[in-house]
Amino acid sequence: MENVYKALTALRAPLQQEEYDLHHLVMAALDAAGIPWAHEVPLAPRCRIDLLCGGVGIEIKRGAVEKARILRQLTRYAACPQITALILVTEKTVPLPHTLCGKPVRLLCLNRLWGIAL
Repeated sequence: MENVYKALTALRAPLQQEEYDLHHLVMAALDAAGIPWAHEVPLAPRCRIDLLCGGVGIEIKRGAVEKARILRQLTRYAACPQITALILVTEKTVPLPHTLCGKPVRLLCLNRLWGIAL
C-alpha cells in the first residue's frame, strides 16, 4: 500500500475537476510510478471500486463526502477478498478508522497536497 500511496502524493489536481478527471489524474500518477492498475473493478454484485492496484483499492470522491455513507461503502469493499488495503482520495479531509474488516485504510486529501487547508 505504501508505494501506491506515495505515488499518489505526487498529485496536484487543479480545483474544479470532475470526479472522472480525478480518476485520470490518479491513473497518470500510478503510470508514472510504474504501478499497474485496473479501472472500475467489480468486487461483488453492485460493488465496484474506482481503481485496483494488486490488492490495494482506491476510491475517489470529489466534493463534500458524507462520513457515514463513505464508511459503509469502504466497509463493503474491505469485506471483499480481493482487497488487502484501501486508499480514499478526496478533496477534503474525512475522518476514517485506521482499519476496516482488519484491512488498512489511508486517506489522501488533495487539499493538503495543494499546500492549503480548506
